[in-house]
Amino acid sequence: MTIAGATPGHPANPPGASSTLLGEIGTLRARLAATKAEIRAAQRLRHAVFSAEFTAPGDETGIDADGYDALCDHLIVLDTAIEGTDTDRIIGTYRLLPQKKLAGKPFYSDGTFDISALLKRHDGRNFLELGRSCVLPDYRSKRTIELLWQGIWAYCRRNDIDVMFGCASFAGRVPAQHAMALSFLHHHARAGGDWAVSARPGARIDMDFMPPEAIDLKAAMRALPPLIKGYLRLGATFGDGAVIDHAFASVDVLVVLPVEQISARYVSYYGADADRFAA
Repeated sequence: MTIAGATPGHPANPPGASSTLLGEIGTLRARLAATKAEIRAAQRLRHAVFSAEFTAPGDETGIDADGYDALCDHLIVLDTAIEGTDTDRIIGTYRLLPQKKLAGKPFYSDGTFDISALLKRHDGRNFLELGRSCVLPDYRSKRTIELLWQGIWAYCRRNDIDVMFGCASFAGRVPAQHAMALSFLHHHARAGGDWAVSARPGARIDMDFMPPEAIDLKAAMRALPPLIKGYLRLGATFGDGAVIDHAFASVDVLVVLPVEQISARYVSYYGADADRFAA
């Protein structure tokens, strides 16, 4: 599956391009990366954003990549108003790892969270791991976030996904700096029952820094990173315990989002546009 590059000033739209399109709002388009060059451009974007906001590992070529990239689909958002080819137009990306592509490997998050136990309790359900999300600062708007979720929703419909999950990050290596936000997730948004999942022993950091009565709910919501706040609004819950990602200088929590638990108003909101891209 290949999409040719666009001529300068014109978006790419060759035969077959619609099969990868997952969303469209104004000049922004969400689709899967279709060439090695587009994946490489997404990896460059990841490194640029992560280097600016975290302590991202990388090499002299400015690439953020690991062994999982070859297994993943790469959702990209392009601004078709930017001149150049589509590799020049990528302003956001999300890494999507469907369970069917694991080829016997564990999910990326399984190294720090007990994902295997979660999978065993839900044998037969189709899981999708979300990760490596980033958007250029100038494009961090409500419209771009809506398009990302429109694209993810269409991808889930197209691939019969039942459950989404993945790590989301707080900046820095000191969990106590995020005491109120982490305590809020622990006491008010922790995954329970069959969806409970814990950070692995040895890596696990307790999140209950504060008792429930000490948490200022409004302040806690303001302290949440936008991505985590977005997951929460969709209906996500979070694993028990955080982990420190020393390579990226971040504190990670695990997001658990069964499709059936997505708030009905968001299914209606995103589905209204995304369903036309789901076939």
